[in-house]
Amino acid sequence: MAASLASLSSLAKAGAPRSLFNHHGSHRLPPPRIIPLASSIKKHITTSFLQRQKSLKNISALETSDGAVNVEVDDDDEEEEACELVNGTEVSVDGVEGYLLTAVKNNNGTGLLLLSDVFGFQDSATRDFAYRVACNGYNVLVPDLFRGDPWSENRPKSEFEEWRRGHDPNRIRQDTTSFTKWMVEEFAAAGISKKLGVMGFCFGGGRVVDVLATDENGYFSTGVSFYGTRIDSAVARDVKVPVLFIAGDRDPLCEVKGLYEVEEKIGEGSKVVVYEGRGHGFVHRPETPEDDRDAEEAFALMRNWLHHHLI
Repeated sequence: MAASLASLSSLAKAGAPRSLFNHHGSHRLPPPRIIPLASSIKKHITTSFLQRQKSLKNISALETSDGAVNVEVDDDDEEEEACELVNGTEVSVDGVEGYLLTAVKNNNGTGLLLLSDVFGFQDSATRDFAYRVACNGYNVLVPDLFRGDPWSENRPKSEFEEWRRGHDPNRIRQDTTSFTKWMVEEFAAAGISKKLGVMGFCFGGGRVVDVLATDENGYFSTGVSFYGTRIDSAVARDVKVPVLFIAGDRDPLCEVKGLYEVEEKIGEGSKVVVYEGRGHGFVHRPETPEDDRDAEEAFALMRNWLHHHLI
């Protein structure tokens, strides 16, 4: 079968790279299938993406924990064409499902592990966000953190804590480690040695710190945490790379004071960006025009951060 990240072949420095899906490991399941995005889904996501891109003109600097950060935006039509060339691939690592979105035309050879909120890796808001990131040249892997049992808005809120306790943090940590190693091996097989980035929002935003704190092999070069919940500040000192924290000042699930404490423990290079008047989930689930505007600023800031630390 054709390599799922065939577009990366041009990035190999010498010779034709091997398939990015390594089949010799005993822990592998059958190779994943390349599944182009359905035309209806692609149209919806691309239309949403382009509409939002129009609002990115004249973005101003943001006040952060270490001063102003300039957010530069290129207002051109190149991304529209590039976004028509994003492939979606189902993967399975150690029996756990995941979804890989890869840029085809403008692939920069860099991988991102994206950790979802409690609604899981198949949620439309998560897929939409991952698609937009892939449009900027990245290979975005979204693992199923909840192994087929994500939280649903249809369930009574009284059941949430019981549901949460049913997902062992150690098991989730093991799964993210497996997916990280999978990405490293497949990139190495393609002749690419770039490091990775990790990002997440809500539940996944909190796990970003966990992943980086246990990254003993130094796979990750940076992290981005959107309004992370239940962040373990005790392990923050073990994080060795800069992290961008983005949150709203009206978010009861992600206290700004706690983010500043985590940033201080991580040390030089990390930043906290706080949006006035914004609540939980405003970047990937905007509900108002004001949310939408700040979501675009945050996305542009994230994009520049990733480019600076990974490209």
